[in-house]
Amino acid sequence: MILALVIIILISIIMGFVVGNFLFDLALNPKTSKNIIFNNDFDEEQEKRKVENEKWLAENSIEVFIENKKTRLQGYEVKNCKESNIWVIAVHGYVDSAISMVPSCKQFLIFGYNVLMPNLRTHGKSEGKYIGMGWLDRLDLLKWIEHLNKKYENIKVILYGISMGASTVMMVSGEKLPSNVKAIVEDCGYTSVWEEFSDKLKNLFHLPQFPTLYYANLITKIKAGYSLKKASCIKQLKKSVTPILFIHGDKDKFVPFYMLDKLYNSANCEKEKLIIHNAGHAEAQEINPEKYWRTVKKFIKKYIF
Repeated sequence: MILALVIIILISIIMGFVVGNFLFDLALNPKTSKNIIFNNDFDEEQEKRKVENEKWLAENSIEVFIENKKTRLQGYEVKNCKESNIWVIAVHGYVDSAISMVPSCKQFLIFGYNVLMPNLRTHGKSEGKYIGMGWLDRLDLLKWIEHLNKKYENIKVILYGISMGASTVMMVSGEKLPSNVKAIVEDCGYTSVWEEFSDKLKNLFHLPQFPTLYYANLITKIKAGYSLKKASCIKQLKKSVTPILFIHGDKDKFVPFYMLDKLYNSANCEKEKLIIHNAGHAEAQEINPEKYWRTVKKFIKKYIF
């Protein structure tokens, strides 16, 4: 009887590690297909826009590189034709790249700002072994801010991110930022990696947090060097002193809409909230561009002049 119980426990532990490792590879290994997560179908129009954005970036940007703890990171600088001392660091989302930020970049150029679009680790031309989900990337973002401050004099910096990029800028908000970082704009970021993964575990696989996510968390600590629980925007926002604009579409199911209020309420800094009705994940600026960009511009101007 005792032997049978021990065998059952051992089998459960082994199965837990197998499933936990599967989830880790699915979510954080950049070489693993993400079709299960996104259920991607080929979109000819989307592919056409990507090619156009790549061409625009090649013609209008300067490629730049930095290094953080032996990891080489790559990005693009786009300078406004007018002399401007305002730089927006625009951060892309999960398994995307700086190319996807070109439409936002063009809008910031219209405002008269310069733009730096970094590729997060394991994305684009940036090195890295595992996806950082914003937590590892927050420290890389500090290096990108340092890069701009060393290269240009008397600048003002705005942090802007979409989806995982939004969570990245929120996570860095809790760090000690240079005084010239004036404002942060986050669009559809998640509360924490743990909560986001819990939501996906439930909706994609109909599995509870325990024990699966606990095993995945342990494997993440061992392989990627960080904790899914510790990677929290909520905890970082409580320490933030930088003004933040929170944006979310009320039809967002990928990063659930309810997360907006949790994020907003946790921030102790100056803050504003923008809800775009009928917008799904990362669709806010497409669904209502006039309201979206009017609000972003007004918020930024409030803190840079």
